Amino acid sequence: QVQLVESGGGLVQAGGSLRLSCAASGLTFGSYAMGWYRQAPGKQRELVAAITSGGSTNYADSVKGRFTISRDNAKNTLFLQMNSLKPEETAIYYCAASRTNPCVLSEYVYWGQGTQVTVSS
Repeated sequence: QVQLVESGGGLVQAGGSLRLSCAASGLTFGSYAMGWYRQAPGKQRELVAAITSGGSTNYADSVKGRFTISRDNAKNTLFLQMNSLKPEETAIYYCAASRTNPCVLSEYVYWGQGTQVTVSS
């Protein structure tokens, strides 16, 4: 019933930009905190950015100043604008919903399938 569907991934050259989208359905989107995670080959899953139901945001130190998380509650959609991309940011990017604290992995209860982002050098 609950679905989170990511889109917008693809291949981009280093220094380029991508905007990821996450379309949510089957849940009261505006009541959930949301986050973007990524997992690169050989690395653990990392919280990239999170946003509360009220619009407060938090970012991994590595992406501050380059990435922007936002949401459109009227359209049940989450976004991640990624600028100045680096090859080491090649990963599968996942959209997820948290009922409570979006900075804690165990609090996420719904996950998308992920979208591949590849940054070439």
